Amino acid sequence: MPALSKTILVVDDDPDIRELIGFNLLQAGFRVETAENGAVGIKKAIRLLPDLILLDVMMPEMDGIEACKQLREHPKTQGCLIAFLSARGEDYSQIAGFDSGADDYITKPVAPRVLIKRVEALMRRMHNPDTPDQLAFDAFTIDRNRHMVTQNGVQISLPKKEFELLFLLCSDPGKVFTRDRILTKVWGHDVIVGDRTIDVHIRKLRSKLGKEHFTTIKGVGYKFDA
Repeated sequence: MPALSKTILVVDDDPDIRELIGFNLLQAGFRVETAENGAVGIKKAIRLLPDLILLDVMMPEMDGIEACKQLREHPKTQGCLIAFLSARGEDYSQIAGFDSGADDYITKPVAPRVLIKRVEALMRRMHNPDTPDQLAFDAFTIDRNRHMVTQNGVQISLPKKEFELLFLLCSDPGKVFTRDRILTKVWGHDVIVGDRTIDVHIRKLRSKLGKEHFTTIKGVGYKFDA
């Protein structure tokens, strides 16, 4: 895909890593900005609104997990793509990364060409033209272009993955979406997450929008009841 005009913010406390990743992204045609820790990364992300934020996990002052949570909570950055790029490859680290709102988790070391392909795959998933951009129900409305959910006239702020999961379920009310289907559509083929991640996101949606709208089909998946 054409990389021109796409901006990537690389947040890592290791200057050599920032330089190496930045060089390879630049060679692939991306615009690159860098930050040395999570706190600085958040400030730059709010100002720049990058297309993708690559976060290390272990950093001084503010680690990547906390930075990701704050980026998902901020109205200007909650829709940005976020991927962890970390040497921490343990299952619990990856689960923590996805639970904080990340779109992908890439384990270092990673070959430059593989990294570029993962970045391109992430950006291709940003928008599906076959799905309407607005959905309306008695309970609430969803506007994908504005990344906005409104319930009884009140705007509800949702992190990116919660929003994508809600939009998927609402795209076909009453249809049972299997766990595999949810994982593929919301997290993508290249991302490995467990059932617990889906359950956590459903629980958060229930707490914000009402339990009655989300039905669990045991052993299968979930459906949205308008």
